[in-house]
Amino acid sequence: MRFQSALLLVVAVVALPGAASETNRHWSYRGDTGPAHWAALDRDYGTCGMGKAQSPIDIRKANVRPKHLPPLSFHYRASALEETNNGHTVQVDVPAGSEMVVAGHHYVLKQFHFHSPSEEMIGGKRFAMVAHLVHRDRQGHIAVVAILFRSGQPNALLARLWHDLPQDAGQTREAGLTLNAAELLPDARGYYTYTGSLTTPPCSEGVRWFVLKSSATLSREQLAAFAKLYSRNARTVQPLNGRVVLSSK
Repeated sequence: MRFQSALLLVVAVVALPGAASETNRHWSYRGDTGPAHWAALDRDYGTCGMGKAQSPIDIRKANVRPKHLPPLSFHYRASALEETNNGHTVQVDVPAGSEMVVAGHHYVLKQFHFHSPSEEMIGGKRFAMVAHLVHRDRQGHIAVVAILFRSGQPNALLARLWHDLPQDAGQTREAGLTLNAAELLPDARGYYTYTGSLTTPPCSEGVRWFVLKSSATLSREQLAAFAKLYSRNARTVQPLNGRVVLSSK
């Protein structure tokens, strides 16, 4: 897989039970159930409208703190995966055995899913797609790694995932899918970091994001295949409200 200079890897940490983005009322990315209306759809979604530390954001400026930011360490392994069209995106569930370590703290990889275009922005620019890799520690804190893609050469791992995409909401592909999510990760692990939220209802805050500074590619054909299912499943960027973005080397 080819990597270029602007893939983002983003990590979020927050204490939440279960699948926090799949709660009571129906929500979507368009119309009366779209992001502008999430807070009014269910009392549990109030933070989507009232929160002051929401994600995603547009990263335009960061303070450099190379001595105070720990490296990110990934220990993923190949395993049999389950791929589902959940009505909001394509989600890939991962069995136990893959984890990420940050400053000695362990987070188990639970699932990853996709948004197109990217939710995160850098200097006012969106990317063609983003993958969010969702982890959880023993206390229930969640860490989400986001990998952004630009149009270019075909992506080998996506080629395998896209081979038999579940076409209908609720449909799951279980057989014949074994891969290692580490194939999505770039070699360079410098990053930005800030405090934010989940990007889907209930938009819970207390989330710490890390943004890696490299990029992956996917082909136009791969992007078009996903767009047939979900062409704009991305939340708009949110105000910083005085938050500080830090940067490692």
